[in-house]
This record gives sequence, structure tokens and C-alpha cells, in this order.
Amino acid sequence: GGKVVVKAQIHAGGRGKGRLVATQARTAAMYRRLEADPAATEGAVVGRRVGGVRLAPSAARAQAEADKILGKFLVTHQTGPEGKQVQRLLIEEQSAIADEYYAAVLIDSALGTPVMIVSTEGGQAIEEVAERTPEAIVRVPIDPEEGFPAYRGRQLAKQLGMPKPVVMRAGALFAGLYRAFLAADASLAEINPFVVTADHRVLAVDAKVSIDDNAAFRQPVASLRDKSEENAMEIMAEEAGIGSYVKLDGNIGCMVNGAGLAMATMDTIMLAGGEPSNFLDIGTVNRVQLVEDALHIINLDPSVRAILINIFGGMARVDVVAEGLVSAVNKHGITHPIVARLNGSNVEEGRRIIEASGLEFLLADDLGTAARMAVEAAG
Repeated sequence: GGKVVVKAQIHAGGRGKGRLVATQARTAAMYRRLEADPAATEGAVVGRRVGGVRLAPSAARAQAEADKILGKFLVTHQTGPEGKQVQRLLIEEQSAIADEYYAAVLIDSALGTPVMIVSTEGGQAIEEVAERTPEAIVRVPIDPEEGFPAYRGRQLAKQLGMPKPVVMRAGALFAGLYRAFLAADASLAEINPFVVTADHRVLAVDAKVSIDDNAAFRQPVASLRDKSEENAMEIMAEEAGIGSYVKLDGNIGCMVNGAGLAMATMDTIMLAGGEPSNFLDIGTVNRVQLVEDALHIINLDPSVRAILINIFGGMARVDVVAEGLVSAVNKHGITHPIVARLNGSNVEEGRRIIEASGLEFLLADDLGTAARMAVEAAG
């Protein structure tokens, strides 16, 4: 019967500043508005201003707020234009907040060690804090052999200027966050915000943990994976055995072998004035079906206007790639322009297969030319 917070549960940040729409058909337009003016997204619009995190002073009001959120599509700066449908809610007691803080542990790739990041500016995106008030952020590298004992947590709490009665509790929270980071095989463990209440309690109000995919097999929490919260094409790519697929916001589909080459391909597309619609590292190409599945998945993306294939055949055979491309176009009726830059093992045979197919592939000899052709084809 007390005051509560009603929170939409989706796999994306920015829920409070996101916008709710009744049907997914309207989410793309809403996303463009979010991108154009992020500052204007405080609250949201479904008939009237309603965001994904709502305060309710009573049980009846909590029910009313839940009805406004549940089943709607929540569009935030992290969801992409399609938004995510709210299928679950979290109801929590409101806290009498005196101060809000941020804490996270992540891997610093430059240092090659975990790093604790804390800030007095909790409850907002840390990227915004870093841009606006970088002096409010403290970074503490962690020696894996030493770990992060509670005494270092207390030192950090004092550095943040926390009230003396909460230093011990905050220090324990920092130490516990690092232990949780290790135990979960996490790439990120974040509490945003953790709060100090008027009676000096320290509470983790919201948290996020990202588990390293390579370690998920040994994590019990992996059994709780909710594929409905993930991009359907990314799931299809995983089930097809494709090395890596990540949905992006552009209109040029990409199929590349090797993560480094895939990133270089995306950069070259952008230098040519285009935007990739996905990152796709097909991995070691040893099956025609793998190539066929990859091209089919790219083609399923409604934002795609052209497709760029960039394959360098080392362990991969270009003739296998060519057979897969021809098969996919014929089987799935793919009509988008396809630009192919193929080189390496069995490249002559691969080109012969494509030319003999009678299909209108656009062949390029180098990546720069291929990228320009794809951008032009995408319009």
C-alpha cells in the first residue's frame, strides 16, 4: 500500500527517458525523433506523457501505471528503431533518496585489467556524465592478484565525499561488486544508481550485468536467457552457426569473413558515405549452406537496400562462397543489388560460378571500389 516505482523490464537502457508507442509500426518514427533530439525525451508519449519508469503513490495508481506500460513498445536510444515490447514489470518500494551514485566494473582493454568506475552523478548515462562533467568520474585500475578488498572500497567512498556513517557500507558494496564481476564472468557489472537514503542506508536501486558470451556455458544464469528480448536475426545467425552477427541501423548489408576485415569493411562503407546495416563475420567458410543462410538473414532486414560481400579466401574457399551466394539468390528470390569483392583461394572458380549463374552480381577488385558501388546501389 506504500509508494512504489513501476519499471519496464527490457534489455536496454534509457527506459525512463524512452518513449512508449502502442504498436511497433510507429516505433521507427519515434526512434528518429529520439536521435534528432535526445533531450526532448524526458517522459514519453502514449496519449499523454508516460515513460518506462513511473512513480506511484498507491496500489491503485501502480496498477494504472502498469496498464499504461505493459504490452507497449518502448523506444530508447539503445533499442534501435523497432523498440522492445514490454512483457514484464518490476515493482519496487520507493526509497527516500539523499544522494545518488554510479559504480561499475569493466575490462579496460588498454590497461588489460579490470577497472572500477565510480561517480557522484548517479542515475544517468555515464557517457553523458563523461562528456559533461568528466571530473565527477573516478577510475581505479584493479590488480587481479590483489583484487578489490573492502579497505580500498572505503578509501574510494571517502574520495567521493560520502558521509562518514555510510563509508563502511559503501566500501563493502564496491568490494562486493568486484566479487560479483568475477563470479559472473562479466564484461560489465554496473549499479546505476546506488543510493544513500536519509537514514544512511546504501541501496543498489538498479543494476546491469553483461556476461562474456564465451563463458556463458558455465554460468547458471545462462539458463534464464530470454531470446524474446534479443534481435530475431541475431538469434537466427547464432543457430545457423554464423560466427557473429550484430544488427545496426544502416541500409547496406555486409557479409565478411574475419572480425578485423568486417570492421574495416564497415569503416570503408562509412568513408564512402554509407551506413552498414549489420556486422557479420561469417567465420570459416566451409559449407555452401552457411553462406546461403548468411545472405538470407541479411536479406530479411527490411532496412537493407544493397548488400556488400567481402571475402578473402584463406581457409575459406571462394568457390564455396560463390555457390552459396548463387543458391541463396535463387532460393530466396533476393532482389537487392549485391556487390561482391572476392579474393584468395579458388577465386577464379568462384568468379566463373557467379558469371555462369546469369545473375546480376556487381564484382569489384578492391574494397574501396566495392564500398562505393554498394553506397551508390543503396541510393
